[in-house]
Amino acid sequence: MLLITRELPQAVAMRAHAEHEVRALMLTGPFEPDHLLAHLENVDAILCTPSDKFDATLIMKLPQAIKVIATFSVGLEHIDLDAAAARGITVCNTPDVLSTATAEMALTLMLMAARRAGEGERLVRAGRWTGLSPNFHLGTGIAGKTLGIFGMGRIGRELAGMARGLGMVIHYRNRNRLSPDLEAGAIYHADDDQFLQSIDVLSINTPGGDATNGWLNAARLAVMRPGAIVVNTGRGSTVDDDALIAALRRSHIRAAGLDVFNNEPHLHPGYLDLENIVLLPHIGSATLETRNAMGFLALDGIARVLNATGSPQHISRRDVP
Repeated sequence: MLLITRELPQAVAMRAHAEHEVRALMLTGPFEPDHLLAHLENVDAILCTPSDKFDATLIMKLPQAIKVIATFSVGLEHIDLDAAAARGITVCNTPDVLSTATAEMALTLMLMAARRAGEGERLVRAGRWTGLSPNFHLGTGIAGKTLGIFGMGRIGRELAGMARGLGMVIHYRNRNRLSPDLEAGAIYHADDDQFLQSIDVLSINTPGGDATNGWLNAARLAVMRPGAIVVNTGRGSTVDDDALIAALRRSHIRAAGLDVFNNEPHLHPGYLDLENIVLLPHIGSATLETRNAMGFLALDGIARVLNATGSPQHISRRDVP
């Protein structure tokens, strides 16, 4: 039996029901481990989401019959991988299929932040638009500017390709330098300060984790060019919220666009009264095509484990793009 924690896209749900006996919790609010544990009789597979935290305590309480946890996400921060490995539970995620959609969102945020699109939309809705003038609502263009990509994985490389179409020069900061074919002419930096001093727009595309927790802090913001733009479609944990808010308030950072936040969905209240920021509700992968592909990939992983048609491997953090 497959237990599904939350509502899935229709096509994914139909396939799940066709392939498995399904128990659907249809959660809409906070994840409660005890509620999950009360519904695991005869269950051998779980399909969860990033909103469902499988820490070591919960994993150690799972019935012995559980063979696989598949998550409707690329990120694995909500699952204790070591605990799962200790229990012999395979963990599957959904890499590759959301790269283009998330890169599109990063580009959307770049354009919206640079052209003050969120502020303009609010102006029109409030009935405060009084007409055009030469200095009305001036933003800045991104064509021909220098884009810095922090995290040149699959999503970062997709974004780089899109940005080249706008004539942007690509710099990147990565754990390791890419091969020349993957770099495609992008300029690698092994040093944070050198990287940040070289760019007009920063796009954060890292998967998160301890190594990047609070990476964009006050010191790193201070070395960025005055008037630079910051966008984040990676993980909210990469940004020091207080530091970014302070930089936006004094206009050292011209504008920002965020699709991810610390403590989602309860973002830092300091963002809410800023005009020079675009705030979106973690919808980087939210296209019908992408969400269907994610669900199908999760079901593929579950089938592979339950049917023992491959050699299931426990996913480690190194495997996350």
